[in-house]
Amino acid sequence: MTEKSRDTSRTIQERIATTHVNELGVDLDAMAVISNIFRVSVLFHNLAEKRFLVKHKLTFSGFTVLWVLWVFGRMESYQLAEECGISKGTLTGIVNTLEKYEFAERKLHSTDGRRRFVQLTSKGKNLMKKLFPAINSLEQEFVSELNQDEIREASRILRIILHTQDSPK
Repeated sequence: MTEKSRDTSRTIQERIATTHVNELGVDLDAMAVISNIFRVSVLFHNLAEKRFLVKHKLTFSGFTVLWVLWVFGRMESYQLAEECGISKGTLTGIVNTLEKYEFAERKLHSTDGRRRFVQLTSKGKNLMKKLFPAINSLEQEFVSELNQDEIREASRILRIILHTQDSPK
């Protein structure tokens, strides 16, 4: 598809939101960036669940926990919850499910019985080796209308947003 034929017009949701909040004097472009990031994320999560994760009785949150453990290794519960962007209470339910299907396990801290580590099992590692390429194919599908320079530029811009929020105020 050529660049000229790509639709870059505002979505119906953007047009409705703009009409609704325009009189408030808000930054409509900032709103469009963040709301579109959110909408793409929700679309991606829902499609990933429908296509790949439901077969393994996983939600996208469960997949995220598996992914973080797969990439970074075992973690204490509070660190894992923080890295996944969820509450410790939500993590407890997710890890219960992951343990039920033998994808992850909790281990006691060697010196403090109140602390727990969460780690992948062999079954969880094997699942991620099969599942992540499928998820990545969906990622590729989502950016398929972009050329490599646009993909790199989108990544660069999103990193700027992330680093801005990570830096102390």
